[in-house]
Amino acid sequence: MTTRYRVEYALKTHRRDQFIEWIKGLLAVPFVLYSQPHGVFEYPPSFPELGTSPPGSPNLVLIKAREEAHRRYAEILHDVELMIEDHIAHQNDPDNPFPSKLKLLVPSIGPFFTRLPLEAAFKFQDRKRYISSRRFVSPSFNDVRLILNSAQLISVTSTTPGSTLQLATFDGDVTLYDDGQSLEPSSPIIPRLLDLLRKNIKIGIVTAAGYTSADKYYARLHGLLDSIATSVDLNPTQKRSVIIMGGEANYLFQFDPTSEHLLSPVPRSEWLTPEMLLWDERDITQLLDIAETALADCIKTLNLPAMLMRKDRAVGIIPSSPNIRIPRESLEETVLCVQKILELSSAGRNKRVPFCAFNGGNDVFVDIGDKSWGVTVCQRWFSDPDTGKPIKGENTLHVGDQFLSAGANDFRARSVGTTAWIASPAETVELLDELGELMGKKMS
Repeated sequence: MTTRYRVEYALKTHRRDQFIEWIKGLLAVPFVLYSQPHGVFEYPPSFPELGTSPPGSPNLVLIKAREEAHRRYAEILHDVELMIEDHIAHQNDPDNPFPSKLKLLVPSIGPFFTRLPLEAAFKFQDRKRYISSRRFVSPSFNDVRLILNSAQLISVTSTTPGSTLQLATFDGDVTLYDDGQSLEPSSPIIPRLLDLLRKNIKIGIVTAAGYTSADKYYARLHGLLDSIATSVDLNPTQKRSVIIMGGEANYLFQFDPTSEHLLSPVPRSEWLTPEMLLWDERDITQLLDIAETALADCIKTLNLPAMLMRKDRAVGIIPSSPNIRIPRESLEETVLCVQKILELSSAGRNKRVPFCAFNGGNDVFVDIGDKSWGVTVCQRWFSDPDTGKPIKGENTLHVGDQFLSAGANDFRARSVGTTAWIASPAETVELLDELGELMGKKMS
């Protein structure tokens, strides 16, 4: 049985990203040594011959501190970069029984599909965020997250053979549009996605939204779909290089300019992977039945203002009224509780069917499969027509926001491709602009 059926334990998925926290801890040392917070109280520096410094005069102490902090931060990230390369060498050597140094220091670390030029990425982000200039706020979780994003973009757009980006997949809510909203024609993300298509990069939107009909996906994505349909500089092949994978990995739709809603459903028989074909409908039903009972118990135990919703490949709870907001703590508790019950059930222990329990912001759902399967389907769908080989993980970039909370469903995509962790649609715009610059042309 493939290891991808393995489901993380609740406490493990609820912890902060250990790799980011580890790097953040490394950077805390030079911050303490070189931040010079007392420099604020010494400013402006005194000039004995003038009594005080002229307005706007540079504080040489702070300039020196910034330069030293920058140097040390860059050195540390370069060292981590080398450790990642060593880790990649270990993971690609099946005859080496010993863990890498990075694996020993960060036991939860997973596979890397590309090297990460962290030093160059830090210098880029330092110019934007002035990390080295700060004297009271040490390098933060978000600083490290964005440095890792930049490093990944540099890597997938480098001139190294085999590193060309071929497929970009995106989460929906909080990534392409605000939570519960739609991708409107005015969204600045749309022209940037069209530029990806012009560069012959395939696009997959891998969302937890599980709809069986094209009209509902059109309602969420109409701004993008209409723009593709009316574009005069995209050829037919480029226009058809967009697919929607819904319900994590359960419903596939392809762009179709002849369809009323510009999307056509693709029968499961045409896209299920060999592993997915082994998922028995009886096991799926049993797992969803257990999840439904567990969710109903959570509604009672936590007195949630919610109601159950059952679909053919998912079950969840949604607010009983559109204007109700369920507390985040209650949603997280529900995810962890249901996930643990499923793991300990007979349906979960046999590991014949993977599942994903996640907090959707104001709801909780249990889906069959997860985004690692959804991204895998995208990779296979856009296989090389000559060789039949799917797009590789090092040629794939998944962009999403769910890497941290309980049951974070974008986290699973790390096992099949490179990832970028964003926190809002505005960050997605910045990421795509950075990607465009690295590819040689800033996206309009």
